[in-house]
Amino acid sequence: MSESLQPSTAELYARHVIATYARFPLSLVRGEGAWVWDEEDRVYLDFTSGIAVNTLGHSHPALQNALATQAATLIHVSNLFLNRPQAELAARIGAMVGTPGKIFFCNSGAEANEGLYKLARKHGSGRGRHEIISLDGSFHGRTLGGIAATGQLKVKLGFGPPLDGFLNVPARLECVAQAVGARTAAVMVEPIQGEGGVRPLSADFLRALRALCDEHGILLFYDEVQCGFGRTGHWCGWHATGAPDALPDAVSWAKGIGGGFPLGAFWVREPFDDLLGPGTHGTTYGGSPLACAAAKAVFDTIEKEDLLANARERGAQLAAAAGKMPRVREVRGAGLLLGVEVQDLPPLEGEEGTVALRLTKRLIKAGLLVVPAGEQTIRLLPPLNVTASECEEAAEILHGVLADRRV
Repeated sequence: MSESLQPSTAELYARHVIATYARFPLSLVRGEGAWVWDEEDRVYLDFTSGIAVNTLGHSHPALQNALATQAATLIHVSNLFLNRPQAELAARIGAMVGTPGKIFFCNSGAEANEGLYKLARKHGSGRGRHEIISLDGSFHGRTLGGIAATGQLKVKLGFGPPLDGFLNVPARLECVAQAVGARTAAVMVEPIQGEGGVRPLSADFLRALRALCDEHGILLFYDEVQCGFGRTGHWCGWHATGAPDALPDAVSWAKGIGGGFPLGAFWVREPFDDLLGPGTHGTTYGGSPLACAAAKAVFDTIEKEDLLANARERGAQLAAAAGKMPRVREVRGAGLLLGVEVQDLPPLEGEEGTVALRLTKRLIKAGLLVVPAGEQTIRLLPPLNVTASECEEAAEILHGVLADRRV
């Protein structure tokens, strides 16, 4: 078949890929830093980073070299054996948290959270405690456990009956306190809700949750799949809220930890870090030498290039610029996890969808890739090594679209 008769990428998707995503009609073929190119060789500023995944942007030399070197040495071994890259990465993450504890490696955020659900039930077993309290607006993954934990109705529709043992409540201390009962095993929150509109929890709220959990002898979990591992300008997302002292009992990570290579993890502090003993949990691929080599390269580069400071500085630059733009109601978040909430955006002819979706589509046409978060908020998630000039260009594109006089 000649090249001209080959089906397009969109046609191949339509025929062969289950349509679980309402994908934008954009086929990306290569990237470099904060930039990507499509099949028509059009260039875009990528402020999605694969939804907070590409910590170092696209095609970073350090990540390329780490993957190539490790792939030529040892790609995968069973977790029935030891491998040095996994042990070294666990030590690095433990030092990042700064409190004695241990790590379990997996492949994704949903899997990391599943580990936390099992930890809660193991801790509560024998005492009739198995229930996990989470917050309205939260997002904890798309497994049946993740759906039950997620505080968004749209994620749950069509997958009932819900898995027993989860309770979603409003993000107010009195609501959490009223929900705690004889069956409660843990409270699980995102220090900064990502999918729910980029909504940080307050330092006072996190400290109060810590005290509440201590009072009742239950566990406190932080889901940092999106807000962790440097995204906020801090290694740990809960530090960005102003409450570094509100130490959780366990934390889940994924997304940015591998810089684009699939990797998830959860950390458990002493004395709960040995609750999941041999035979209680497992994974085939989690913590492979290749994945851990990638994560170590991400760690090294963040430290070498001082990218936590860059995330804070560039985030402040973007937030200040967006806050002055027309139609913007509020800018929320920390570092390079920013949500820009737009008051209104009347549809142009033929446009459908929420305000956030319409704005996202217009920005794509203008050369800026962003991620919707709720009905009226877009997320700005550039790589941690984004430059001041790239942020300025992104701000100019966003301002131009919001100031369009046709609407």
